[in-house]
Amino acid sequence: MSLMGLDIGTTGTKATIFNEEGRMLASAYREYPLLHPQPGWMEVDPEQVWRMVKEALAEAAAGAASDPVKAFAISTMGEAAVPVDAAGKTLDNSIITFDARAADLFGEWVAGQDCAAIMRICGQPPSQMHTLAKLMWIKANRPRLYERAERFLCFGDFAHLKMGLEPRIDYSMAARTMAFDIHRKQWSEEICEWAGIRADLFSPAVATGTAVGELGGKAAAELGLPEGCLVVAGSHDQPAGALGSGVTQGGVAMDATGTVACFAVAMEEPVVNEVMLENNLACYPHAAEGLYVALAFNFTGGSLFRWVRDNFGGAEVQQAAQSGCDAYDLLVEQMADEPTGLFVLPHFTMTGTPHMDAHPVGAIVGLSLGTTRAEFLRAVLEGVCYEMKLNTELLHEAGAEVEEFRAIGGGAKSDFWLQLKADMYNRPVVRPQVAEAASLGMAIAAGVAAGVYDSATQAAESLIVPQATFTPDPRRASYYNGKLAQYRELYPALKSWQRQVGFDLHEKQ
Repeated sequence: MSLMGLDIGTTGTKATIFNEEGRMLASAYREYPLLHPQPGWMEVDPEQVWRMVKEALAEAAAGAASDPVKAFAISTMGEAAVPVDAAGKTLDNSIITFDARAADLFGEWVAGQDCAAIMRICGQPPSQMHTLAKLMWIKANRPRLYERAERFLCFGDFAHLKMGLEPRIDYSMAARTMAFDIHRKQWSEEICEWAGIRADLFSPAVATGTAVGELGGKAAAELGLPEGCLVVAGSHDQPAGALGSGVTQGGVAMDATGTVACFAVAMEEPVVNEVMLENNLACYPHAAEGLYVALAFNFTGGSLFRWVRDNFGGAEVQQAAQSGCDAYDLLVEQMADEPTGLFVLPHFTMTGTPHMDAHPVGAIVGLSLGTTRAEFLRAVLEGVCYEMKLNTELLHEAGAEVEEFRAIGGGAKSDFWLQLKADMYNRPVVRPQVAEAASLGMAIAAGVAAGVYDSATQAAESLIVPQATFTPDPRRASYYNGKLAQYRELYPALKSWQRQVGFDLHEKQ
């Protein structure tokens, strides 16, 4: 029988089925819209999400009907939670990570807190993006909703509820609420008391790979899955991707490039210190048993390349439509072979780590009349890589070492980009032979619970093999190492200018 990973993301959900040897059998994807009821607010409709989840599950299951699904686990976007009443009825939309409504309230609250004490418990630098801040806002601004809510469920445990099971949240997703003790593996009464939020609003927490229950006949028929199919606790999407890319030992990191660029560094012990706090670097349980991950990310990430395609790649888009090629591949072919002298600050939306700046300054610095299109195009990718290189160095300063990267996501398809990363990071970058890393990670977790694999680490080592390895070019690595000091100073200088002149790129004129 087969195993499945279900990923419930911010704008879409994907169900992917694998055989026990890790070969993909079927996959289905559905999208749902982001809702913007007010400026700065971002929500999803949980019931609409669930409808799309059901459709994706049923389509994927039909595509692998000859090899029925034995077990599956769920990876989900972080932070977003669904309020439900005692009868399990959805009470409102879910506020997602990027929603900014809690910023002022949370800022006032956190100013009176010991941030280091909070992080020592939960591993998360305090931020308004976390679930706890959103619950504080609801309690202050929608008290009737807060009082009616029996629980606030993240999307994995919300799916359990919809499947007729007792909801369970895994340790990694629990940590993303900012209300979980990552050392004792339980909800933190201290943090909840400081925030004025009841700890019993959250589901019981269990390890990734823990069996939640079996699908009954009604739920199985609705989802197109076999009755008795085992539902397994999954993880936050980033640890899921790390597991599915073979990041199962200390010093190895997932490098995921999609809309967001993200590192998930595996560690044998949690690293929670002042450097991590100052640079907004989180540490929390991995999807692989016994390990932790440190997280670093840039929200603009690969979407910066999409911005270039949409605004400067008209010829490539047209050529791709005529030839069936990929416009991104055509743009990469136009890029300069050698490092540029340009700096592209990839902060075209909220920055991510280390700055976590909701009012960023994106910039292209060093242009001249001699700058070529080829240099500009390469500099865009360099900009994303410089930002992630900075995060690598900060992780090193904190004690979270990275010796090798495993590249996944859309950016991992490009040999050019992976070689650039190897040169920039001065570390090997490996492209695993996996199509859907997060989904495979969840299929592995499901397989552990179902007794197919002895452990997640053993399964990952067996199923995930390198497709290609990119090693640093010493000359280019030396160049980028030398330029990092200049890059590191650039954003603080632009922020100082922004504060002096009151400039906000994102204000509507």
